[in-house]
Amino acid sequence: MNKYHEMLNKILTEGKSQTNKKGNIRYLLNESMVLTPADLLEIFEGHPIARGKLKSELQLFMEGERMTERYREAGITWWDYCGSVLVNSYPTYMEKLPPLIAKINREKRNSKNYVLFLGATDAESNQAPCISLVQFQIDNGGLVMTAYQRSSDANLGLPSDMYQLYLISRQINLSLNSITLCLGNVHIYENNIERTKQLLAGEAGVKFDLNV
Repeated sequence: MNKYHEMLNKILTEGKSQTNKKGNIRYLLNESMVLTPADLLEIFEGHPIARGKLKSELQLFMEGERMTERYREAGITWWDYCGSVLVNSYPTYMEKLPPLIAKINREKRNSKNYVLFLGATDAESNQAPCISLVQFQIDNGGLVMTAYQRSSDANLGLPSDMYQLYLISRQINLSLNSITLCLGNVHIYENNIERTKQLLAGEAGVKFDLNV
């Protein structure tokens, strides 16, 4: 198993049960994944990811695009349930990423922690970012990224977040050492449990439901 599949299996075998407004979940608290470039390659090659849509989505985030119509035009429909505007969501914070990346590339200071904060706690939001913080550090000439996720849908959100974090790392002019994901709550929705088992059994073409 790759490290992502190991996490899915751990949720299935060791996870606790909980009910929230979106449905029933099986979950784990305060898990972490340290992913090297080799780990990421293994995951991306062996797991279906909507790479083109996720790349377009990240670009729109970084442009600060809040109109869901623009995402739909790019073939991205999973934001439609939020209404016509993404209020205090990813674009609000990701538009700060391009100047931060430019600063990292310009300075490349080993002694400095470069941090992107996402998600104010006191502002109205129709979809608060699941990623709360991304930290960039330079160690022995390589890039070390750390992301804290308050909540992670292990079937749909987690692989997408891994891929977008990788895309961000590609914009920094340093070789990537690792990406560490700190997962406050990582979970599988009950209606996706059987399909998760099918995925881990090696079945192809498994698709998961979006719970909103």
